Amino acid sequence: MIDVVLESLDDAKAEQIIAVDITGKSSLSDHMVVASGRSQRHVGAVADQLVKALREAGYGKPRIEGLPHCDWVLVDAGDVIVHVFRPEVREFYNIEKMWQAEFAEDAN
Repeated sequence: MIDVVLESLDDAKAEQIIAVDITGKSSLSDHMVVASGRSQRHVGAVADQLVKALREAGYGKPRIEGLPHCDWVLVDAGDVIVHVFRPEVREFYNIEKMWQAEFAEDAN
């Protein structure tokens, strides 16, 4: 599934695509992908194309949040969670930094 997601984002001309393996860091998903669109319209188009690619690959219909405003669209495909941001919104939240941090193995 991660390959379908990354290929779709690349085809849709998403920018600054970062894939983070969150296996063991979260029970929500195995991968988180963060990407940027150039504008609200581009963010919406990237998300729409991603949903279409996932359906065509046989992964069903993912859950989607944020499409009406297209500042930050979340596509939850189960094993992969994708965040598509406008650049300013992505910079403000900087969620990939949080998930890329190494967690201490024996944090008490």
